[in-house]
Amino acid sequence: MTASWQGDAGWGIDAYIKRGGYEALKKILSENIPPEGVIAEVKKSVLRGRGGAGFPTGLKWSFMPRTMPGDKYIVCNTDEGEPGTFKDRDIMRYDPHSVIEGMIIGAYAMGATRGYNYIHGEIYELYERFEAALAEARAAGFLGQKILGSEHSFELFAHHGYGAYICGEETALLDSIEGKKGQPRFKPPFPASFGLYGRPTTVNNTETFASVPFIIRLGSENFLNAGKENNGGTKLFSISGHVERPGNYEIPLGTPFATLLEMAGGMRGGRKLKAVIPGGSSSPVLPADIMMQCTMDYDSISKAGSMLGSGAVIVMDETVCMVDVLNRLSFFYHEESCGQCTPCREGTNWLYQIVHRIETGEGKPEDLDMLLSICSNICGRTICALGDAAAFPVMSFLKHFRSEFEYHIQHKTCLVPKDVQRSGSTFHRHPNAA
Repeated sequence: MTASWQGDAGWGIDAYIKRGGYEALKKILSENIPPEGVIAEVKKSVLRGRGGAGFPTGLKWSFMPRTMPGDKYIVCNTDEGEPGTFKDRDIMRYDPHSVIEGMIIGAYAMGATRGYNYIHGEIYELYERFEAALAEARAAGFLGQKILGSEHSFELFAHHGYGAYICGEETALLDSIEGKKGQPRFKPPFPASFGLYGRPTTVNNTETFASVPFIIRLGSENFLNAGKENNGGTKLFSISGHVERPGNYEIPLGTPFATLLEMAGGMRGGRKLKAVIPGGSSSPVLPADIMMQCTMDYDSISKAGSMLGSGAVIVMDETVCMVDVLNRLSFFYHEESCGQCTPCREGTNWLYQIVHRIETGEGKPEDLDMLLSICSNICGRTICALGDAAAFPVMSFLKHFRSEFEYHIQHKTCLVPKDVQRSGSTFHRHPNAA
């Protein structure tokens, strides 16, 4: 997917068409491939949602009651706001037409009449770029009435969010588009039957839609074979933390983590790997020895006790204090809770308060069991998954690094000395330092 990107100079429609863009859409319309055939092709590719849940995309598309009269919607979730995740903004920056083409194909397959791309509030320049790409696509006849002379009509709009993390949750996102406060809805009903403006709606991630043209153009079998069984295709991974070359890397699903780490230049300064958060800050942390045995796919990471999530790999070396890391993560989820559910609103606050007092040397021996008790009273008891997202890091940090928390409580300081932490952190380093 990224092999043909040409940087900032190649995001426009002319460059996209030169590298095969819109050929998949033309193929569908010229060969009169029925919508059911498109959905079957996506199912055979085993494309799984790239936003975090990993749900099979073709199966999700089949839930849409496409023959129901009236408007039906598809929505692209570009509300990328989880710490460590930055792949979708590169797709929007360098290849926005792949998202547009994927959404047009999705609309054809599901019988949708209108679509929205919900773009995170803190990347306004990419919202402007997407608007420019939409104008190009309309002028070329790929959007609007009777696309390329066919009976298929579809209009697509960009929607600029405000930057709230909760709006990445699909029903909060729909409320935000409707002009309401972005808060999750109770499910059921699910968006497939009662979504945007009460109409059938399918929500997919940016990378998911961008993958669809490749499936149609190259064939579902080729896409599946690029990955591994039950994990079709390649995927973008955002690597941050203590590696030599942080950034986005596209690799076949099923690639060993050790290979991905090597592509990112290995551990910064040759230090020892301590832990990895493999799928964005809400996914459970894994110690180095477990992570080094994993391959980068949904099934392997799940078997190891975590989640592939959005593919945001946060790498930590031996200079990291795990209590300090959890303190920062807990603050983020406390700040981003929408406050609608009591277990989440109160629970995330308590999690942060307790972790923070442990970090600052005021922890009590009973705090660790209290943290686990609070987590058990959050998980599965909230309208959306933000409560679980706040609890999973706490439970996994205590499971794998409990001794560091106990040391903090007993000695009122970090197990990893402060000078060691500073030696490995650019956060503490003066920008002009050598």
